[in-house]
Amino acid sequence: MSEAAQAGGSRQWRRARRHVTFAIGLAITAMLVLTAALSLTYTPRDPLEMSMEGRLQGPSRAHPFGTDQFGRDLLSRVMIGSVTSILVGVIAVGIGMGLGVLLGMLSGYFGGWLDEVFMRLMDAVQGFPAILSALLITAVFRPSVAMTMVAIGVSFLPVFARLTRASFLELRDREFVLAARALGARDATLVGRHIFPNTVPPLIVQATISFPVAILAEAALSYLGLGTQPPHPSWGLMLREAQAFLSMSPWFAIFPGTAIASTVLGLNLLGDGLRDLLDPKLAG
Repeated sequence: MSEAAQAGGSRQWRRARRHVTFAIGLAITAMLVLTAALSLTYTPRDPLEMSMEGRLQGPSRAHPFGTDQFGRDLLSRVMIGSVTSILVGVIAVGIGMGLGVLLGMLSGYFGGWLDEVFMRLMDAVQGFPAILSALLITAVFRPSVAMTMVAIGVSFLPVFARLTRASFLELRDREFVLAARALGARDATLVGRHIFPNTVPPLIVQATISFPVAILAEAALSYLGLGTQPPHPSWGLMLREAQAFLSMSPWFAIFPGTAIASTVLGLNLLGDGLRDLLDPKLAG
């Protein structure tokens, strides 16, 4: 690596460390990822183990977050729920980003009737609110985590498609692209080497912003009974189960609700920080 590249990377890292919003968001997100990774190999107790004698207990040394209506350890279930949230977020955003970027690239680069057809299709998808589209898809098919991921991913298509299309429309007639075309570069080379790399930073920011939306959508669908199905842990499903016991066991709803709120806050802060750090106008 050249000295200039090393200096640039060091300068970017110093900016990132000084950016309070980015640092806080990164710390919260790192805690979420570490919790999910830890829960894959260790939880204080079996999250599916029931105990009728230990129903609706408050926080204690044996159960730091208390227990639910079946005596299951809430801390273990919250930890496993983080895996579900990350999995749904990653795959849903991946579906929306993968298909949306492809459609946006074709629309923005070639234009014409192809652009018209794809954009009207995106208008049709965007005409339904995201949660309503997800409800429709999960209601038609069997409710499951897989259907939840597909439903949320489809709702993200218009956002990524329009963002990619706008970037391609701006970049395809820029001087460096015209120069490469004049030198005989093919369409695949123009797109892959000259245009698409310049669209990556805004796509990264959009993916980071879409991630907490996916987590909230999964929690909402699970709360409505159309997402994760019992007995598997999910933060939204835990809130649904806690609804009937709020007066008796408020911690039953407090801990999964806090997990959702802190995760969404951390990811939003991370997205805002990345937007600032990747904006060349703020590099100084």
